[in-house]
Amino acid sequence: MFENQRLLIIGTVWPEPESSAAGSRMMQLIEFFQENEYEITFACSASNLEFSEDLNKLGIKTESIKINDSGFDRLIEDLKPDVVLFDRFMTEEQFGWRVSEYCPDALKILDTEDLHCLRYARHKALKNGNEFKLEDLYSDEARREIAAIYRCDISLIISKFEYELLTDFFNIDTEILHYLPFMFEELDSDHLSDIPKFEERQHFISIGNFLHEPNWDAVRFLKEDIWKLIRKELPEAELHIYGAYTSLKVEQLHNKSEGFLIKGRANSAEEVLKHARVLLAPLRFGAGLKGKFTDAMKFGTPSVTTKIGAEGMKPSKGWGGVLGETPDEITQKAIQLYSDKSVWVEAQKTGVQIFNQLFNKAKHGESFGVKIASVTENLQDHRKKNFIGSMFLQNTLQSYKYMSKWIEEKNKNL
Repeated sequence: MFENQRLLIIGTVWPEPESSAAGSRMMQLIEFFQENEYEITFACSASNLEFSEDLNKLGIKTESIKINDSGFDRLIEDLKPDVVLFDRFMTEEQFGWRVSEYCPDALKILDTEDLHCLRYARHKALKNGNEFKLEDLYSDEARREIAAIYRCDISLIISKFEYELLTDFFNIDTEILHYLPFMFEELDSDHLSDIPKFEERQHFISIGNFLHEPNWDAVRFLKEDIWKLIRKELPEAELHIYGAYTSLKVEQLHNKSEGFLIKGRANSAEEVLKHARVLLAPLRFGAGLKGKFTDAMKFGTPSVTTKIGAEGMKPSKGWGGVLGETPDEITQKAIQLYSDKSVWVEAQKTGVQIFNQLFNKAKHGESFGVKIASVTENLQDHRKKNFIGSMFLQNTLQSYKYMSKWIEEKNKNL
């Protein structure tokens, strides 16, 4: 359907699928476009780090670009992409006006990753000791993010909760949105027979990139309010904490006598999850989908989290583990899940069912392909219907354009 179409992905960072859910998400999108025979170029202004995916080995061209630099204009004029994918709204702010000016007929797709304004608002409410309310979303972050959504032809929304928030609270037309969660191959009926059983596992695990604030907050919550309660009832249990980019403040939490062990980056998330009995992830704020839970479901590790942690990943009934909000509630449910084999086994089975039900690669890939084809075929009519988006393009992007040009000229004189 899309043979020989040219795709330019503008990344916020180079993807690190072994370090973060965002990196895994990007690689799933790349895989979708490769399977549909797109010629892919990945451009990024960030440094290419040690654990970044080697995209060149996958047959993907890579380009290092600069913010506020007209060299990008020449790049897209030469590439002439049919589709441009922005990785998070910040890249659309930085490069969107250049794409519109030099490749006006390119389909513009924004992968939101998660709604940053939702995460920011929840974090602010937590720091202020307040309960989050939808009115907290009225912020500068939300205005920037929603404007970027309007300026694009399709915005990918990873969570049904966030999709409904955009349509019901912000009144955004569904025509410019597309629900696209994680995409995985279905697990077969024999999957659970090939992974360690209840008796073969021990200890609790926490896993997550420490550059992501919700993960760091969850580890602090465990250290200060929860783990001592669990340890009192299960004195032989340990909590093994894994995560990329461990800082000194994280390492200082390590306490062997308490069984609170900071392990750092996991060489293989699969190996550490498959041998742990329970995943602890009491997330108090955040947004989007959490890759730690799909990994846990896949590797048969029931989890303990909050409503925010399970948001967008939980069907109407069931969870691959248990949910709790207060330290006492989380503690009691975690102890039961860790100790009661029948509860654990049922949670493990439910996790696999959710994995297959919500994140089916074939189903979501087909739906995404249909959306791209439909919008591409009627691109000008699609844009005419999005009048608010055209206003943002005319007015807001002019300010980005001239500010960027001013910064570029200023940099030349440094």
